[in-house]
Amino acid sequence: MTIDYLKKILTARVYDVATETPLEFAPILSQRMENRIYFKREDMQSVFSFKLRGAYNKMANLAPAQLKRGVICASAGNHAQGVALSAAKTGCRAVIVMPTTTPSVKVDAVKAFGGTNVEVILHGDSYTDAYNFALTLEKEQKLAFVHPFDDPDVIAGQGTVGMEILRQHSGPIHAIFVAIGGGGLIGGVAAYVKQIRPDIKIIGVQSTDSDAMARSLKAGERVTLPDVGLFADGTAVRLVGEETFRLAQQYVDEIILVDTDAICAAIKDVFQDTRSILEPSGALAVAGAKAYIERSAMSKNPVRGETLVAIACGANMNFDRLRFVAERAELGEAREAVFAVTIPEQRGSFKRFCALIGPRNVTEFNYRVSDAAQAHVFVGVQIASRGESGVLARTFEQSDFKTLDLTHDELAKLHIRHLVGGKSALAHDELLYRFEFPERPGALMRFLDSMAPNWNISLFHYRNQGGDVGRILVGLQVPVEEMEEFRLFLTTLGYRHWDESANPVYKMFLG
Repeated sequence: MTIDYLKKILTARVYDVATETPLEFAPILSQRMENRIYFKREDMQSVFSFKLRGAYNKMANLAPAQLKRGVICASAGNHAQGVALSAAKTGCRAVIVMPTTTPSVKVDAVKAFGGTNVEVILHGDSYTDAYNFALTLEKEQKLAFVHPFDDPDVIAGQGTVGMEILRQHSGPIHAIFVAIGGGGLIGGVAAYVKQIRPDIKIIGVQSTDSDAMARSLKAGERVTLPDVGLFADGTAVRLVGEETFRLAQQYVDEIILVDTDAICAAIKDVFQDTRSILEPSGALAVAGAKAYIERSAMSKNPVRGETLVAIACGANMNFDRLRFVAERAELGEAREAVFAVTIPEQRGSFKRFCALIGPRNVTEFNYRVSDAAQAHVFVGVQIASRGESGVLARTFEQSDFKTLDLTHDELAKLHIRHLVGGKSALAHDELLYRFEFPERPGALMRFLDSMAPNWNISLFHYRNQGGDVGRILVGLQVPVEEMEEFRLFLTTLGYRHWDESANPVYKMFLG
């Protein structure tokens, strides 16, 4: 059955609870990127995200008898808050299933928005666990399921964002950038804009570690990711919707992937222009617009003087995460480069190396003598453009300073910069692994309890970044004959992990 999304969006019942958010010009970012950039401020909704639109439109279109029985959803974030507020507005009962790992601040927000109409159930360690349990309750209690993205009424509700953009800016628009998780927002926006203004490009943006839609479009079918990154948790979806995938195939021009550093830089950019702080997923579209402009600068047809719209889709930011965002924003904006440099232990070598850095500001400098012949230095340098790190690295090499450019090395940026100088002759049979685990009580003990008692921890680095995921670096002394048991340990543990034992940075500073 063909769905008339234009009609569904034009008649969507979102404005009982949602507001028409501003389309706000970003003067500082526009000047720097040499284009006219606008933010569609969905972070200014009462629940601080666009999710309210789709949730309410779905519930408002339910039959009175179904609304009386109530609704159910599974969510760990913005969708749950949208359903909660919609339940309070319509006066219906809402059961919201959230993973047990959900931070209490989000659980409390859902209860506050929904009041006595909302029942929050904590179940399972992941969204998938919560989702499956919600489906069971849906059948048992005959509730209406409010899907976060794969539902025509939800998609139409989100599509009103596109309707507003065209109403608010009647002039030429080169492209609209939209964050993609499950695809509800871009599906609705694209379905409306492409039927009214087909000349406007619709460009989706995903994080490099949660790119289900990009992979699906490339494969020509929906692809399930084995796991997803958790920094941009609002768009961390392993499988996109069936209907949203169809709409993306039909209407989306392309998808741009951005990394964590670029997202952090985009959060800072929005703050500089608006003094507002977006959540990582909320800043994805801004990061994508910047990446699009920078990519075009390398082509024969650079994008300059055009009007670009980025949907700032959410601002439910955990305040403690700002420490991590601030640290990584400089790297994402190409304002800092980090290197591992080997310097001969000769008189004047250090001074000669500093002279090569020139007038640039040194942001970090870690030094540890390793032997009588050479020393290893971990250095951060302020740079003016993205390509400057490569230029600096070549300069150091040409002056006989062996150099590793670590600007894009996660191990270096997350851990090594805090551990330089930690070599030990006692660390024989050492393996080095990075792990990500849910930031909740007992997660670390589960890790330790799963280990064989004779595996000694020879190195351990953990830094709380204020997010939903914890990151640790561990050195484990595992005898060669026990490697099969160690591989079984990794499999049964279930935490995302990376073997860094062969990383040259580890060999230089710690191995």
